[in-house]
Amino acid sequence: MSARKLKILIVDDDLDNADSMAELFELEGHVVKVAESGEEAIAAYLSEDFDIAFMDVMMPGKNGVESFIEIRQLRPSAQVVMMTGYSVEELLRQAVDRGAMGVLLKPMEPLQVLDLLDDVGPEGVVLAPTANPRGGEEIFHLLADAGRSCRLIHAPADVQSNPPTDADGVLILDFDTRLIDGLHTFRDVRSNGCQSPAIILAKTSDGTSTDPLEMLRDFEVTGVLNKPFDPLQLLDKLNAL
Repeated sequence: MSARKLKILIVDDDLDNADSMAELFELEGHVVKVAESGEEAIAAYLSEDFDIAFMDVMMPGKNGVESFIEIRQLRPSAQVVMMTGYSVEELLRQAVDRGAMGVLLKPMEPLQVLDLLDDVGPEGVVLAPTANPRGGEEIFHLLADAGRSCRLIHAPADVQSNPPTDADGVLILDFDTRLIDGLHTFRDVRSNGCQSPAIILAKTSDGTSTDPLEMLRDFEVTGVLNKPFDPLQLLDKLNAL
C-alpha cells in the first residue's frame, strides 16, 4: 500500500476500464473519482483538486487533449496522464477539433510547406518546431512567395482584436510560447468560425526536435500510457509523484 494517500480522477467513457483502475487504486489506499467524459472531468476540477488524473484521449464530446487544455487553464499545476490505444502521432491529431495535423520538419523548404498544407487539408493544422525567433516570418515569406494568402499572428491578443477570417488564408501562429498556448488560440479561432489551415510554431530548446513525443511533452502532461497497459504501470506513475 502506498505511503501517501492520493486523490485521483479517472476519466474514461469505458466504465469497465475506469472501474478496474479505480478498484486497483482504492486497494492501494487512494481516494478515487470517476468521470465518463471530458465535460465531467472539467466540472470535477471546477469543484475540487486532484493529485493526478488519468484521462483517456478518445471520448465522445470533448476529447482528452481538449479537456486537458481547459483543465490546465483552471488548475495550471494539474498533473494528467493521457491514456491512449493510438500512436503518439495519432494522439497529436486529437489535439484539435477537426482536420488533420502534420509536423513540419527542418529545413523548411517551400515545397515541403506547401505539400504538408495540402496533406492536412483546408481545416488542418501543422506544428513547426523551431528555436528561431524569426521562424514565423520565414514561413510567411515562403508562402507569400509561392502565391499563397497568409497571415502572421504574433500574440493571442491579435486574435481578439482582429479575429482571423477564411479570407486571411493560412494562419501562422508565432507567439514565442509553448505549444499548448498556440493550440488554445487555434481552438478559439475555430470557435469564432474561421476554418483556415494553420501553422503553429512550437518553441523548442534547440529547434531540432521533430519527434512528436517530444512535442507532446510540451503539453506538460505528466505522461502517456499506451493501451493495453500493465496495472503495475499505473502504480509506477503514482510512485513517481
